[in-house]
Amino acid sequence: MNAAHDLDALKRAAARKAIEFVRDGMIVGLGTGSTATHAVLGLAERVKAGLKIRGVPTSRETAELARRHGIDLIETDDAWSIDVAIDGADEVDPRLNLIKGGGGALLKEKIVAAAARRLIIVVDHTKRVPALGTTFPLPIEVVPFGWGSTARQLETVGGRAVLRRRNGEIFRTEAGHYILDLHLGRIDRPAELETQLNLIPGVVETGLFVGRTSLLIVGTPNGIEVHHPPGA
Repeated sequence: MNAAHDLDALKRAAARKAIEFVRDGMIVGLGTGSTATHAVLGLAERVKAGLKIRGVPTSRETAELARRHGIDLIETDDAWSIDVAIDGADEVDPRLNLIKGGGGALLKEKIVAAAARRLIIVVDHTKRVPALGTTFPLPIEVVPFGWGSTARQLETVGGRAVLRRRNGEIFRTEAGHYILDLHLGRIDRPAELETQLNLIPGVVETGLFVGRTSLLIVGTPNGIEVHHPPGA
């Protein structure tokens, strides 16, 4: 088994642990990405066995997967009362702050995370870092209008802002926005930085998820680890 398959197995094991926290009758936020996919598929198995839940998906991709596997979805945009959201992350620091947005769904993911009573983050051990920004750039969703000027302002906080492209084309989010990946190197004060970035005109949302994680579940070669935020 190669390293990629090993990591996928660790993600799957961690996702299986996460879905143990889902109970009958819950409304569940369904994340986006490879780890969240394992959680959705695990929930689908429990639904087939009789679990009654409704899901709020964070992307069209996740919605399609959930529907295909028999998970009922809430189709309205009314004020949700989400019991638990399960999602992955690109980086997790020791205080369980996150960088998310590698898949481009950060805006919906943050809306769902903010509406959830509990946010469970599922990762493999390689996503844990001593400080955010050390292995992954910070995704920032911006409106297309004047994105170059927005990028210049983002760079005043430090680092280099790179317009995300896929297959040679500018990547657009489901809301039609662009993503600028801000390469900072190290983020020592994520809460302050999030506030600073959100004050820049043109910024829709950042991939910093600060103080939102209720529980971190990590797949490691030595088994599953469960972590609560420091002081919780």
